[in-house]
Amino acid sequence: MPLFVLSAIVQIAFIIHIIKTGRNTMWIWVVMMLPMLGAAAYFFMEIFPELSKSRTGVKATKGLGKIINPDKDFKDATNNFTVVDTVENSSKLAAEYLTKDMFAEAKELYEKCLTGVHEDDPDLMYGLAQSEYGLENYARTKEVLDNLIRDNPTYKNVDAHLLYARCLVKLEETDAALKEFSALDEYFPGPEATYRYAMLLQTLDKDEQAEALLEKILQDAKLSDKHYRSRYKLWINKAKQELKK
Repeated sequence: MPLFVLSAIVQIAFIIHIIKTGRNTMWIWVVMMLPMLGAAAYFFMEIFPELSKSRTGVKATKGLGKIINPDKDFKDATNNFTVVDTVENSSKLAAEYLTKDMFAEAKELYEKCLTGVHEDDPDLMYGLAQSEYGLENYARTKEVLDNLIRDNPTYKNVDAHLLYARCLVKLEETDAALKEFSALDEYFPGPEATYRYAMLLQTLDKDEQAEALLEKILQDAKLSDKHYRSRYKLWINKAKQELKK
């Protein structure tokens, strides 16, 4: 598409936007007299600030920020921890360690946090369990999660439940794992738990049940919106690949 055509389309779109949103009509002249420069000025001065405050805009801004500076959150967490060694700053840094698969460092911080009034904090205990799982300490992972539920019986965390089921698989506690995955299949958001359940059934030569679960993943994806399919693309594709085998 020629540049002047694209410029004209942008101008028309912005002029319509100016009129519909009741912006100062001076912007119409700016956009018309300074084609691309005027449109850019209107976008960054009028549209972008408004967009950045919306839920979608905030997510987009954060996503762009991670692309431009992927280590920003980690650096911020490290700096805050260095300045003030509090439970809040320690746990934030530990969470950043988890995202970088630095499980030993995360474990050390979580263990340090789990003392005093925070000794049975469920979020900290879950973070410790993630660290132990990453270090392949599966028996310890199960112990931490068992203690978490014992000390916090009303705590709800679907990811912690999934981690528990995965841990049972690693410990070869198959019957218990099947029970947990069956429950997760009913309420876990997205297809990951269902996919992992299907893979466990495959190892037990229950191919028909596994195939039915994989088909359900694809059917749910077909009936869901674009956002769902984009968010869970990894697990949907894994299900497709398994069904092709």
